[in-house]
Amino acid sequence: MASLVSMVGRIYQAFSPPQQPAKVGDALKFGILGAASIAYVKNIHGRSLTPLTYKLRPLALIIPAKSHPEVIVQAVSARDRKKADDFARSHGIPEVRDSYEDIIHDPNIDCVFIPLPNSLHYEWAVRAIRAGKHVLLEKPSVSNSTEAEILFNLPELSQPNGPVLLEAFHSRFFPAWSYFRSLIDPANVVHINAVSMIPWWLTSKDDIHFNYELSGGSIMAMGTYNLAALRLFFDAEPEECLNCEVHAYTDGIHDKCDYDFRAQFRFPNGGIGEASSTLKGPTSWTPSHVTVTNKEIIMEDKSLPESQLKAQKQELTLHGFVHGLFWHRVDIKDVYEIRDQNTGNVIRKWEEKTSQKAYTFKEAGGDFADLPGEPYWTSYRHQLEQFVNRIKGRKTQHWVDRSDSIAQMKMLDMAYEKSGLGPRPTSSFR
Repeated sequence: MASLVSMVGRIYQAFSPPQQPAKVGDALKFGILGAASIAYVKNIHGRSLTPLTYKLRPLALIIPAKSHPEVIVQAVSARDRKKADDFARSHGIPEVRDSYEDIIHDPNIDCVFIPLPNSLHYEWAVRAIRAGKHVLLEKPSVSNSTEAEILFNLPELSQPNGPVLLEAFHSRFFPAWSYFRSLIDPANVVHINAVSMIPWWLTSKDDIHFNYELSGGSIMAMGTYNLAALRLFFDAEPEECLNCEVHAYTDGIHDKCDYDFRAQFRFPNGGIGEASSTLKGPTSWTPSHVTVTNKEIIMEDKSLPESQLKAQKQELTLHGFVHGLFWHRVDIKDVYEIRDQNTGNVIRKWEEKTSQKAYTFKEAGGDFADLPGEPYWTSYRHQLEQFVNRIKGRKTQHWVDRSDSIAQMKMLDMAYEKSGLGPRPTSSFR
């Protein structure tokens, strides 16, 4: 019961964080390109039920900004002015602009947040950077690796005191992710399996996920989290996509957009990474999880007779690796065997299992113990902390650098090529 009360309190504070009484004088002013509409849960008869509290833009920037003394969400723009007006009124944003151009060319705006459909990320990130704005760019950063190579190698990004560009891979900034990664020695990893999902009742054919021209697809949606987990925990880039099975609608309209996928990759040390996700999952939401399996090691045990040996195989699982604030758990399972050295027969076998959570860096311990954060900080709030630190010239403990984002898009392309659907289309913008 105590843990349930703690969880409810933590989540409540995540959506209603203590607000800073006053922002500092040199606070960064953000402009948002695009206005979110409220997502409604629909029952099987199509009737709208209660509005979801999961709203991408408020969770990704507006709510975290409330508790950050150096961030002000100043303006929003949308192609539909009424939508922008309603969004601004709902979230206390003081200014509404008529166009995206008005935001990126406003000298009063320091940073631009781009949560537009995937196909528009490249164009508006380039435009914003050329206008001298810092850019917080929703993941996946762009539609394919061709766009990534151009965007992340823009000359403006290499200039002293030039714009800061960050692919908003929020999950990688959460304490539990850092703690889990600290437990892994990539040289010992032989297999990784990453699984994620979205229930069927949160998607429909009309969603941008199923629009090829908008660079939709399950690999581009939740799948990008899975593929990032493989790359980061192997600490390497895949050499080959061995297979990628997908399912897509076959109506001639949405047939290039996968609603689920299962892919397998080979990594340089011979390890195998598997990833699967669906946008048409079961009714009950199953938390994402990634399991890392280490190679077997033979342990010295002088208590055993010379004819026997002791073997250990370790398996580590991070449950809830996408949105760890709501719920997560790190499981460490060690499987031991006592074997006869001559026959290989197993004489005795047992398991030892421990679990750990890290809602703060203090809980993560080790090198992370002194890093800032509160139990109610979402991964987005931790991400915002580092984004501001980088802009202000302060040390950043976690970051997604440009080469990382390019490599990520190459892996997505690799999966789409193997699937037969092909990479998402390249923008005509130059």
